[in-house]
Amino acid sequence: MFTKLKLSLYFIAIAMSELMMVLKRHSQNYRSVKMNRNLSGILSKLLASASLLAASAVFAAGNTSAEQSQYLEESRKVAQEFMQTLGGALKKQLALGGAESAIGVCKEIAPALANEYSKNGRVVKRVSLKNRNPVQGVPDAWEQNVLAGFDLAQQQSKPLSGMEVSTVRDEADGRWFRYMKAIPTQAMCLQCHGQPSDISEGVRALLLKEYPQDKAVGYSEGQVRGAISIKRLLEVAPATN
Repeated sequence: MFTKLKLSLYFIAIAMSELMMVLKRHSQNYRSVKMNRNLSGILSKLLASASLLAASAVFAAGNTSAEQSQYLEESRKVAQEFMQTLGGALKKQLALGGAESAIGVCKEIAPALANEYSKNGRVVKRVSLKNRNPVQGVPDAWEQNVLAGFDLAQQQSKPLSGMEVSTVRDEADGRWFRYMKAIPTQAMCLQCHGQPSDISEGVRALLLKEYPQDKAVGYSEGQVRGAISIKRLLEVAPATN
């Protein structure tokens, strides 16, 4: 059942992607035609949903060996510890020096935590569709689809607390176990990630200096800020001549 669901969802995702390409190719003024723009938006949401469900279905479809189940539990533990440690550091710094001083926590402590947990074949990072760090926060294609699915699920009032995806993927460099856990936007995050009225002039000036290409603003409490992304190598891809 899960295998059929997985294949069906992937075929749906591929079909919708191809339909969007056709629309773009045959519409002379694609971006300005309201009907096509609305249809594109609907298809994009459906594509994100199909991708998210397909990613979940892969793991449930039979890739549930004891080793992979262990990786899932390890990933959940790492994600929880990561966010608790980072959140605690942010709260402490906000209390000591305010929002401006807390920017350094995300700039320095978060990458250090990611490096600390990235060991034994495991890679840990934070990603977002609206990233602040153009080097470390940019999602790959699979992560983009999952994040889009998280956004859609949140818009449908699904709880962020249990919003996660795990899968096994064959990629160019090998076979990977992959896991993502949604990061909710908390009230304290709004001082640096919120609406313009939430962010002080001092914080805006410092963000402009530290992150001139910053996209990570405009959030409201409860929205998906991004995700913890964890991957673990299961098998190296065979060498090709």
